[in-house]
Amino acid sequence: MMLIWPYRPHPRHLALFIVAYVLGCGFAHALAIVPGTGISFWAPSGLFIATLAIVQRQSWPWWLLAGCFAEVLSNFLWFHSPFPAAMLIYVGNALEAVIGASLVNWALKRSIRLETLREVLAFVVLGAGVAPVVSATVGSATLAWFRILSQTFTGAWPLWWIGDATGVLIVAPLAFIVIQNWRDKTELSAARLAEACVLGLIFLGVAALSLSGYLPFAYIIMPPLLWAAVRFEVKGAVVVLVLLTLITAIFTISGTSPFAGDDETQRHKQFMLQLFLAISAFSALIVAAISRQYQLALSNLQQSVATLRERERELSQIVNMVPVHIRRLTPEGEPTFFNKRLTDFFGLDLQQLEKPNASRLVTAVQTLVHPDDADSLLQAVRRSLATGEPYSIKYRMRRADGAYRWVDGRAEPLRDDSGTILQWFAISIDIDDEVRMQEALKQSERRYRELFHYMPIGLAQIDAGKLIPMFKEMRAQGVVSLETYIDENPEFLSHALEALEVEEVNQHVIDMFRANSREEMGGSITRYWQPALATIRRSIEARYRGEEVFQEETRVARMDGSVMDVVFATAQPGAIADKSLVGFIDITERKRAEEALRAREREFSQLVNMVPSYLWRLTPDGVPNFLNQRLIDFLGPDVVNANVEGVHPLAAIIGAVVHPDDKTRMSNALFHSVATGERFSMKYRLRRADGVYRWVEGSAEPMRDEEGRILQWYGLSHDIDDIMHVEEALRNSKQQLEQMIEAVPFSTLSFAPTGELTYVSKRYQDQAGAPGAEIKDFDALAREVAHPDDFPTMFARATQGFATGQPFVNRFRRRLKDGNYRWIEARAQPLRRADGPIVQWYFASIDIEEEMRAQEALRERERFLWQLVETLPAMIDCAAPNGEPVYRSQQLRDFLGYELEELDGGAKSRLDATLDAGVHPDDLAGVKEQYARSLESGEPYRRKHRLRRFDGEYRWIETRAAPMRDEKGAIVQWNVICLDVDREVRMQEELRLAQDRLARAGQAASLAELSASIAHEVNQPLAAIVANSHACYRWLSADPVNIERAKITTERVIRDAKSAADVVSRIRALFKQSVENRGILVLSDVISEACSLVAAEALRRRIRLNIDVETNLAPVTVDRIQVQQVLVNLIRNGMEAMDAVDDNKTVDVRMHQVDDEVRIEIGDNGNGVAFPERIFEPFFTTKENGMGMGLAISRSIVEAHGGRLWAEKNEPRGARFVFTLPNVAKGAT
Repeated sequence: MMLIWPYRPHPRHLALFIVAYVLGCGFAHALAIVPGTGISFWAPSGLFIATLAIVQRQSWPWWLLAGCFAEVLSNFLWFHSPFPAAMLIYVGNALEAVIGASLVNWALKRSIRLETLREVLAFVVLGAGVAPVVSATVGSATLAWFRILSQTFTGAWPLWWIGDATGVLIVAPLAFIVIQNWRDKTELSAARLAEACVLGLIFLGVAALSLSGYLPFAYIIMPPLLWAAVRFEVKGAVVVLVLLTLITAIFTISGTSPFAGDDETQRHKQFMLQLFLAISAFSALIVAAISRQYQLALSNLQQSVATLRERERELSQIVNMVPVHIRRLTPEGEPTFFNKRLTDFFGLDLQQLEKPNASRLVTAVQTLVHPDDADSLLQAVRRSLATGEPYSIKYRMRRADGAYRWVDGRAEPLRDDSGTILQWFAISIDIDDEVRMQEALKQSERRYRELFHYMPIGLAQIDAGKLIPMFKEMRAQGVVSLETYIDENPEFLSHALEALEVEEVNQHVIDMFRANSREEMGGSITRYWQPALATIRRSIEARYRGEEVFQEETRVARMDGSVMDVVFATAQPGAIADKSLVGFIDITERKRAEEALRAREREFSQLVNMVPSYLWRLTPDGVPNFLNQRLIDFLGPDVVNANVEGVHPLAAIIGAVVHPDDKTRMSNALFHSVATGERFSMKYRLRRADGVYRWVEGSAEPMRDEEGRILQWYGLSHDIDDIMHVEEALRNSKQQLEQMIEAVPFSTLSFAPTGELTYVSKRYQDQAGAPGAEIKDFDALAREVAHPDDFPTMFARATQGFATGQPFVNRFRRRLKDGNYRWIEARAQPLRRADGPIVQWYFASIDIEEEMRAQEALRERERFLWQLVETLPAMIDCAAPNGEPVYRSQQLRDFLGYELEELDGGAKSRLDATLDAGVHPDDLAGVKEQYARSLESGEPYRRKHRLRRFDGEYRWIETRAAPMRDEKGAIVQWNVICLDVDREVRMQEELRLAQDRLARAGQAASLAELSASIAHEVNQPLAAIVANSHACYRWLSADPVNIERAKITTERVIRDAKSAADVVSRIRALFKQSVENRGILVLSDVISEACSLVAAEALRRRIRLNIDVETNLAPVTVDRIQVQQVLVNLIRNGMEAMDAVDDNKTVDVRMHQVDDEVRIEIGDNGNGVAFPERIFEPFFTTKENGMGMGLAISRSIVEAHGGRLWAEKNEPRGARFVFTLPNVAKGAT
């Protein structure tokens, strides 16, 4: 007692439980309207289970005692059962509550909210399904044992179980809601309150009408019930279920409910009442749980979307903060995002790059990238898109003011776990200053680019959730300066660092820190940021001061222990206070480059002097102020120091060193560039110190400040004297090549990459004439000489070849000088530089007029053969070596009603689709088998079968197929012809039927002759007998009676009767069965032969023969021909009996051993035997044209062999004829 006393419930709670229990018992007693039983809807079961499921397990004894008291009180007030029986019933109820609450708590871990489908199903199955089994078993056994109300165990158990289950389903959820939400105040909006009122009115109205009998069935209450469950979830469903239970109880007690009836049906009605309430409760709880799950999922989704949007805003801030141009592309390369720095640089956004029917990528490159770099950039991007590899390329981008600046562009793909590319992220770093410096230094260009190379940015998300409470506590303590506080309390920094954990990193961070996975980057930041702890401290102090952005250059350690320099930047998003976004830019290379630059500045003059070109520098006014040593050595020191009074220093040097023929032109061009700021580029000759002139290629560009003012002019003169001599040699070689080309038997043209006509061979001019002055390019020349009918195709192919840079071939008619057209074949081939760009297009054309005429003759012959095939009065099909149709004549296509191409795209091959759709089902298997045999062996194919015409009619077709072979004997094609032989087949059938009718007519004539002969032979003795009988009658009637004459006439009657008997004996001897042709044999062979005789007729009638012959049959002594006659007659009778049957036409022939006889059965599925007692009578027949002798002769043959023949009814329909033949031993007797 001391163990459970501390867990005693509040007395008020126990009192409420007892009152509710007693009222539930009273409610059950009111509904117990089944005669002879007190079993009904048991509300206390739900109350008991819900209470035990919610309260602590240590307090269960108190609630069990309270339940026992309530049970005894209820028995005294309502049930008046014997006390032992009442206690036994309560034991069952208590066990039910304990087991149900334990199972539900075990399944749901004591979290019973009924808000998920899992919770509802566990509650229904365990609480309302399993637990009531105990109560129903104990209670029904108690009723049967004490014979209360004459109840039996089997009769009471179902009602008891479903009553307890219904009480659990309806009352337990109500108890859960009331107990768990006792102090909660649910506030409904005006709209929800109005909806609840409308729903309540509709529900009450529908419930009243359906349960009072005005509506046809009670389950029409389900829609408003489910409405309440969907809209108001579990609480709404529970309230409506309680209302439904009360309304049902009222109408049931009053006798107006569909569940009230007379005494005989009341037990069934009571069961249907409980089932109705149980189904309603189960449906409402399931729907409410699903609705609640949906609402929770929707709420979680909305929260996730809001968080993702905030994260996107934070990332956007970081991306826009990074000092690089960032863009995002789809897996196909289409740009989808520019960061703010990039849009500010271009002066436009993505929407302004939209063009109809144009790729946004191509438009962006063509619009924003320097024309000289656009093709190489597009090729690099497309190659990366095709291979999935990152790319890195330097190119010039146009700024918003129109100026082009060099950038270092890089892109890497973002992949999913399976390696599929999701997006491309690209950055471009402005390296214009570095490129221009490298342009001045030439040979050091690659080194300077490496010095200014930047790694892509890395991002990491830090969880500062543990740091925020520490900040709050410090502010509460009045800490203003975190720097001073950390100096005084060093341990705070350690705690703060431990509170910062890496939550998520991008791929760039993993690559930068050389980690194996994202998980390895997680945990405390002190694991690998140890060298940057001072920076982290300053970022924490900035965070405490409320600064949203912190940026500093620092050093961090990689996972392998190495250290790198980075730009460390943090951002504090306003919406997510416990998160920090950290950005990294690897500046290790930049640091090294800066150090190298400082070291190389000392070597600059030496490096410039080492450049294998002549470098010079001018002031903004054009005055030379620097020449590298190589140029001084080339010109000589006297020329460099020349100074002519009254002459511009630059003009003086030009006059001294430039060739007289180039002096004026070069001077004007250079001074024009100095005056306008335009780039200078020119080829001219310089005099060397020894007086020799050499060709150089000079160029100069200005260096400007940020405002565009020219600070210096940098010039370079490169010795190209050897190149000029080589070009002269090339020109000479070109002239020789042209002479060689004129000697070959074809015409030659050449075009520039732009399409401009650059060369026309003499042979071309001799054939087609020299192009006019207006013919400048390929387009004009093509329109001039190509035949109008050939021009579109020829020009389209050439245009495509020019666009793709791929060789192409054209065949067209070219106009000659005399105005006639001749066919030519023109081949185009591009000449490319070593680095890929096209330098020249060369065209070679040859006359193919004779070849084209031969081809035209072949095509004419082909058209003739085609028309011949199409007009033949036969259906022709051509098939591949594997049997697949490749061509069908028009007659065959018209017959089938569809084109061959319509068979493509399905699961079947063309051959299978044709056979399955066209061949009659009864012929399909045989056709496929013979087709397969011919295709495998290569033998010709020939068969008659039925083929469906386009209108659905089946017609007989004779199909013949033969293979066409190549020189090696291999089959290259099957040629098939289909002949319509439907008319011939039908005529043959009519001929066979006429022959059958003629045979029957002959039988009838033979029978008539036989009958006349028999009548003739018997008529004479019979006439004599009649005459003598009359005479005898007269002699006996005379008075007196003449006995003698009567005797004489009687003897004559006897004589004539013997004569008639002799006639009959001779006729019988004529038809008597002979035993001379009998032999000992096994009947299995006889049956096979008989079935073969009727197989053709069975096929014609579409009847299947099923033969079942037992093995090891005993031999019999029979006349083989006569037994075959019996079998054929019986099988044909069976087939004729199924003429009126549409389906399942089968004749079953079965032979087996029965004792010392062999038993043969022939069954059919016809209409059966109408007159079984007369069918074996001679001349009796039910057929329209039958003679009625078949079965009579068959029976006489069987009986002559010592057997029997009879008819039976076949199951499930039809008739079965059975005859037996004795074994050899018996037959011998």
